[in-house]
Amino acid sequence: MLTPWAPTRVFLARDAVDGRKGIDGLCQVVRDVFGDDPHDGSAFLFFNRRRNRLRALVWDHNGFWLHLKRVERGTFGVLDVAGRGDATRVSVDATELAMLLTGIERKSARFRRHFPREVRIQARARDERPQRPPG
Repeated sequence: MLTPWAPTRVFLARDAVDGRKGIDGLCQVVRDVFGDDPHDGSAFLFFNRRRNRLRALVWDHNGFWLHLKRVERGTFGVLDVAGRGDATRVSVDATELAMLLTGIERKSARFRRHFPREVRIQARARDERPQRPPG
């Protein structure tokens, strides 16, 4: 499988974008509408109005990648993004992206009860660290 990019962050546009836009037009959307820098290594995803095509714009060290996926039948699903992101874009994690690209409906999929979606390890305070015995 060809995987030419491994972005640190993935952003999905909430509104449809004209499918005729190329790299320069999508960079303009990222700058003007999202307020982001298209050169930061993030992936920016855009649907067309019919939601049967998805474009991904990614900066790779010396140039842009423009990926296009067209589904032959049906449309891409809708992610439940209420309360996430801002009015123009939403951050998507790798699991949601994989589900979106493979046609899995987010509403019918669910995480297991005791399976954490995200784990954050808290650093201990300085005075909580174990003391070394003298000698």
